[in-house]
This record gives sequence, C-alpha cells and structure tokens, in this order.
Amino acid sequence: MSDRRSANIVWHHSKVTMGDRHRLNDHKSAVLWFTGLPSSGKSSIAQEVEYFLYRHGIRSYVLDGDNVRHGLNKNLGFSPEDRKENIRRIGEVAKLFNDAGLFTLTAFISPYREDRGSVRKLFTPGEFIEVFVKCPLEVCEQRDPKSLYRKARAGEIPDFTGISAPYEDPERPEITIETNNFNIPESVDIIITYLRDNHYIPSDVQPIYR
Repeated sequence: MSDRRSANIVWHHSKVTMGDRHRLNDHKSAVLWFTGLPSSGKSSIAQEVEYFLYRHGIRSYVLDGDNVRHGLNKNLGFSPEDRKENIRRIGEVAKLFNDAGLFTLTAFISPYREDRGSVRKLFTPGEFIEVFVKCPLEVCEQRDPKSLYRKARAGEIPDFTGISAPYEDPERPEITIETNNFNIPESVDIIITYLRDNHYIPSDVQPIYR
C-alpha cells in the first residue's frame, strides 16, 4: 500500500543537472560512507579527507553522527528502530548533497548491514563508496576519548555498539582501512588514491597528505 502522505507529492527536477555540476566543479560527486565501531577513527579520518579535498579545490562536506543528532535527528535514540531511522534520514540527505555535486562524507557507526544496504540502493553504481574503518574492539576501548566504553561496561549507556548492541561488519566494502595499522595521514592517502585511481577526482591530485 502506498503512503497516503506522499500521494500528491511530485519530484521536481532542476534545470541544472548533476552532470552540469560535475563539469562546473571539474570533479564527480559521491558518498563516502564511513562505518565502524565507536572510536575506530571514522570522524577523524573523514574530517582530514574533507580538509585534503578542500585544499585541492574539491567541494565536500562531512555529515558527522554527533552533529546530526544535535538537530536533524535529535528526536531519535539508539534503539534498533531509531538507529534505522537515523541512517535512513542521513541517506536521503546524502543523496541530495550528491546531486548538488559534492563529495559527502558520512561518519556514522551505522551498525546494521541491512540499513547500509538500503542507503546504497538510493544511489546509482559508483556513487556510494562504503569505507569500513576496521579496528579491534580492544583498541577502540583503549582509545575511548569520551569514556563511552567505560560507561557502557558499567551499564550506564544501554544499547552501546560493540558492548550491548551488535555491529555487523561490511561484507564487500569498496575501501577497508585497518586503523590499528594505519595512522590518519596514511588512511587519508588510501582514500584519496581510491578516488584518483577511479577517476572521481583529477588525476593530478597527489595522494600524499602534508
């Protein structure tokens, strides 16, 4: 059954196409979907990739999990249902940003394969780049900059991914970065190399972070 709330809503197409924006920017657009355990390094890497792209004149924006929950998703908790809705909303926002010609970097735990798969289906092949920020749980716990793991172990935070809630590893991510083996500059280089070698950004952009 169709949603009655959408019965009289029609998508309005812009006179400016995504291809027009790509030509104006001199680069493609795509979503870099960072996923991984808390404290695995998602936000840190996403922020540095954004800064690298900015320095090379490539338009991008980071949608960070904590930032989005201050506004757009502040009414959501961390139950499986709320996590699903959290990711659904971000996927729709990322789709709009992609159409605007930006590289959209999303830094969310997004623990469930099904939810990440649903977001991928919003995009045409090549527009969704899943970046698995892989890190052993014990290393993430050692980092724990906000003491969230400690609080979760003490029972102060329910539904905490990796402790009292599951995380499902991606099965076929486009990029995997083991952040217990690579530092942030090296992780940035891995992503920039992928973007350059797959013709998302100009070939003269060198994947050397300085």
